Amino acid sequence: MPPLAWLAVALVSGMAAYLVGWPAWQSYRSRESRDVNTERYLQWRGRADRVSTTSTREGMTNEERRRIYGGGALAVVGVVALLLFFAGS
Repeated sequence: MPPLAWLAVALVSGMAAYLVGWPAWQSYRSRESRDVNTERYLQWRGRADRVSTTSTREGMTNEERRRIYGGGALAVVGVVALLLFFAGS
C-alpha cells in the first residue's frame, strides 16, 4: 500500500478509537464520581455507616469494558499503521 493510505488508515482508526472509547471512559468516570459524592453527602448528613466495610465502587459495566477494549484495539491499529507510514515514506 502507498504510504498515504497507511496515514489515512492511522487517522481513521485513531478517530474511531476516540469515538468508541472516550464516551465509555467518561461514563465510567462520572459514575465513580457520582458514587463518591453520594457517599460523602450521606456522611455529612450523618446517615452513612460509621464503618464503611464495603466499597461503593461497582467497576465498569460489560458494555463499557467492551467499548474501551475496542477503542484500545483501534488505537493499536492506528499506531501500527502510523509506523508503517513512516517506514514506507
